[in-house]
Amino acid sequence: MRPLFSIQGRNDAPTGCTLAQPNFRRQLNQNNVALRIPTPLFGVGFVENTSDQTLRASFEATAAERARLGIAGRFNTNGNDQTITRFGWKAQDKSLLLFAGEAANVEMGVTNDLFPPMNGSPAAIATSMNCRKTRPTSFRLPRLAAGSAGNDASLVSSNISNFVTFMRLNAAPSQCAFDSGVDSTGAALCTPLASSRNAASIADGQARFEAVGCAFCHTETLMTGPSPFQSLDNAVYHPFSDFALHDMGHGLADGVVQGAASGGEFRTAPLWGRRPESVLSA
Repeated sequence: MRPLFSIQGRNDAPTGCTLAQPNFRRQLNQNNVALRIPTPLFGVGFVENTSDQTLRASFEATAAERARLGIAGRFNTNGNDQTITRFGWKAQDKSLLLFAGEAANVEMGVTNDLFPPMNGSPAAIATSMNCRKTRPTSFRLPRLAAGSAGNDASLVSSNISNFVTFMRLNAAPSQCAFDSGVDSTGAALCTPLASSRNAASIADGQARFEAVGCAFCHTETLMTGPSPFQSLDNAVYHPFSDFALHDMGHGLADGVVQGAASGGEFRTAPLWGRRPESVLSA
């Protein structure tokens, strides 16, 4: 896998940038492009604070039902300590810090504390660095800005560390009835599912979602462990994911291997904020 992008030819490209843009049409015709959308960042603090034991127990609880339907699956794991990794399309990253570092490096070309400048031949490194608009931006020296009171941790943290704080405390979406509507200002309302005037339809959608086996992988409810943050401390949340890998077949395979995940395996996509009625209308 390699990135198919370069900034050569842009009016702000640094002098000496000689990485030419690839032939995208040819790469598409050769099935060498895997298109993805970013994974949602809401609620991920709950996921990070869920123990391996909780994930494994929840996964094993549906083993018999999944086997009856021919549904397998397994967890991706960290190569150092064999703990469950859970972030990214292939569940390749163990923590939000690693997830942020990888995204900065792979998606934006920004080296950082976790992904420092690349190895390779001197010529390859020079060409790559010449094509960067700035030097690595996620390193931060431990110093405070002039006039600071000295207690602002963000001033001495790297960019990716600050981004992790944002992700970790990002709330999970609420389950709102599809007919919640908006208030007089146009702001969205959130009607509890059971309070909706279409509660019967919603309940039927929920039953169908479970009856056809969707819930065996899209696990509705999990619970976090202890946390110094009150909102994440032993909290019940509804990600609709088991965070395990499942083989999606040749047609959906992207050929990318990450950790234990093969080219056709992907993490169960969390259906945050799922509205059961949608199952009926789909």
